[in-house]
Amino acid sequence: MWVYLLKRLLAMIPLLIGITLISFLVIQLAPGSPVDLQTEMNPKASPEARARLEKLYGLDKPLHVQYFLWLSRMLRLDFGRSFSTDARPVADKILERLPITILINVLSLALILAAAVPIGIVSAVRPNSLFDKSTTVFVFIGFATPTFWLALLCMMFFGVHLGWLPISGISSYNADQMGDLAWLWDRTRHLILPVLISAFGGLAGFSRYMRFNMLEVIGQDYITTARAKGLSEMRVILKHALRNALMPVITILGLSVPGLIGGSVIFESIFAIPGMGQLFYQSVMARDYPVIMGALVIGAVLTLVGNLLADVSYALVDPRIRAGR
Repeated sequence: MWVYLLKRLLAMIPLLIGITLISFLVIQLAPGSPVDLQTEMNPKASPEARARLEKLYGLDKPLHVQYFLWLSRMLRLDFGRSFSTDARPVADKILERLPITILINVLSLALILAAAVPIGIVSAVRPNSLFDKSTTVFVFIGFATPTFWLALLCMMFFGVHLGWLPISGISSYNADQMGDLAWLWDRTRHLILPVLISAFGGLAGFSRYMRFNMLEVIGQDYITTARAKGLSEMRVILKHALRNALMPVITILGLSVPGLIGGSVIFESIFAIPGMGQLFYQSVMARDYPVIMGALVIGAVLTLVGNLLADVSYALVDPRIRAGR
């Protein structure tokens, strides 16, 4: 198991470098630059001022030199300083926003697993039932509904018309004056809508994956043998069928991490959540290259870690993978 884990960790290094290289090149292809945004609307900005800004930001060097300078700093965990007016270290700006993004994504994944697995099992055990048909309709709605549109509808209905839930931020303005329980409840109310919106599309898809895998496993000969031995249906499903049906779902779960992280840009901007997704969007609009690259690296690392956890979980479920067969 440790050899398998070491191989996966070593394989992540060239993959991460390749991601940073492609991201760096794509960013440079985008129209506009930090210097353009700071000087175009200023009639007093002279060519000499533009040249000084380019030298200050290191944009006067060839592209490959810029990348290797950035890569050398990144290997020392130094992402540089932001091009914005505060000129804060990129690492500080990301670290203060990263926890809320991780929290929302972890809660979304937990909600997806907690709901999709039981739904998939019941739909497979009772195919073509009313419950199965209802969840099928739910799946089509989940796949067809745009996240931003659903978020706006939920904000209008639960936040504006009913007044049950907050529609922006992660805490109330007087959260510092609340007691521990009141603060926890206030934070929970602010996170309900973002977590539900983030998990909605994944819940629809994973319930179908679970149903398909369970139907395939239930039809295997060893399940028929287990039933012939007189085992209860509950024991057959939960002990013998569920473990094998979960393996493809675990793999897909790891691959869904990039989608959840990418979706953070949408719902964090809509709900005004001060997370990494909102920071990334604001940095793209401002052409803040160091912050963009820092956010992309953190997102890539989280994605690779999610895939690694999926591989490890897959190996724990299937001993053949641990043995390298």
